Amino acid sequence: MTNFSVRRFFAATMVAVCLPLLPHTASATSASNLPDFTDLVDKVGPAVVNIRTTAHVSNSTRGLPPGMDDGDMSEFFRRFFGIPMPQSPQQPGTPPRGGGGGGGGGGGGGGSQDAPDSGGDSEQNSGVGSGFILSADGYVMTNAHVIDDADTIYVTLTDKREFKAKLIGVDDRTDVAVVKINASNLPVVTIGDSNKVRVGEWVVAIGSPFGLENTVTAGIVSAKGRDTGDYLPFIQTDVAVNPGNSGGPLINMQGEVIGINSQIYSRTGGFMGISFAIPIDEAMRVADQLKSTGKVVRGRIAVAIGEVTKDVADSLGLPKAQGALVSSVEPGGPADKAGVQPGDIILKFNSHSVDTATDLPRMVGDTKPGTKATITVWRKGQTRDLPVTIAEMQPEKTASVDEKKPVPPKPRATNSLGVAVSDIPADELKSLKLRGGVQVDAVEGPAARVGLQKGDVILRVGDTDITSAKQFDEITSHVDPQKMVALLVRRGDNTQFVPIRPRVAPAQK
Repeated sequence: MTNFSVRRFFAATMVAVCLPLLPHTASATSASNLPDFTDLVDKVGPAVVNIRTTAHVSNSTRGLPPGMDDGDMSEFFRRFFGIPMPQSPQQPGTPPRGGGGGGGGGGGGGGSQDAPDSGGDSEQNSGVGSGFILSADGYVMTNAHVIDDADTIYVTLTDKREFKAKLIGVDDRTDVAVVKINASNLPVVTIGDSNKVRVGEWVVAIGSPFGLENTVTAGIVSAKGRDTGDYLPFIQTDVAVNPGNSGGPLINMQGEVIGINSQIYSRTGGFMGISFAIPIDEAMRVADQLKSTGKVVRGRIAVAIGEVTKDVADSLGLPKAQGALVSSVEPGGPADKAGVQPGDIILKFNSHSVDTATDLPRMVGDTKPGTKATITVWRKGQTRDLPVTIAEMQPEKTASVDEKKPVPPKPRATNSLGVAVSDIPADELKSLKLRGGVQVDAVEGPAARVGLQKGDVILRVGDTDITSAKQFDEITSHVDPQKMVALLVRRGDNTQFVPIRPRVAPAQK
């Protein structure tokens, strides 16, 4: 054997001797750092329940072919499709309905059906989800969508006892519901503080995915205050949540409930790594109202709002993009009486900063109707404090769009903004409930690029209210082409700022 061969053999021998030691050492080190959820599950698990809902369906509506009964149809599906007949007793592993695509909820319904009663109706399973016990006397919290359209609600405990539950109250806006079962000395959860949740901390979900009771999954908090367009900001996690987990608790390492598992982001209906939970602080405020009155009362100031973009903030002189842009004000509503105007940017509510547009509805909604509050708005480069009396939120109304008379367009716009305007008749201003403004007749260049349209109404240029087409043309002839200009534009019932960069005039020859 050559020296080279000897060296190679010696090296291979050393690797063979050392390699078995490495995985063992790494495994021991990593295992010692992993969390142990066993005690946590033992503590919280007994207070987590399975919720099943049913609806009464007339047998005459089943739509079976003449002369064919349930048994015939069941055999047909078994022979030709290899699956149980829809709405027949659910087989192990058969997923229940629910948990649709993008952003779909984690709840869903089963497909089983109980025997018909003497009245000729059948009790058909319409939903399955999870919940957790708030008090030893039987109050249970879950998601509103878990019990949607339910005629009967059944709550099953971990000891397999099943109770018919009474619906206490539902709040669709937050997706929170409270039911009660007739029992005592029940195990209860410990409520935590969702404001103390930290991104990256370990959390656990317990629920009934696909009807599989007492299933435990774990992960970490991925983000806080996640705005998905709903009323509440969510806690985002990577905990596996699937149809049937809805309404179950999200638990921290101290065994405290910090959220209610409510939604998943999915393109398939199954878990894809992103799930959302309702912060428990918000949910408990709702639950307390549901338990005391059976409904939730919220405040309103009657405005429509939108986001404040960086371009809008820069063009109006705001230090940063924050607040809620008022796009419309309901005539005679609290904000209208307080002097709030379309184009105002609400920066604070009762001295609390409004960082994003979605903050304002929650702040106002949590304020008791009849309360006097203070709104701080940004208008024409200055802040103003406006006193407002909070009203009670009413069912939403569909806004009507006023029709405008056709106006012959002017010749092509020659100003630096690329917009031609005309005066609005006094009677039309009155019908639009406007004090001034000009109507857009034609757009080109910069105006066309930012989306201005014929028929829009321009109310303000920068901080200057517009009262006539002549005034508008005079102002736009002196704008600085190096700076963004904010136009306050009304379209239909909505008003918003549109930042526009003027075009540079050609050099004179």
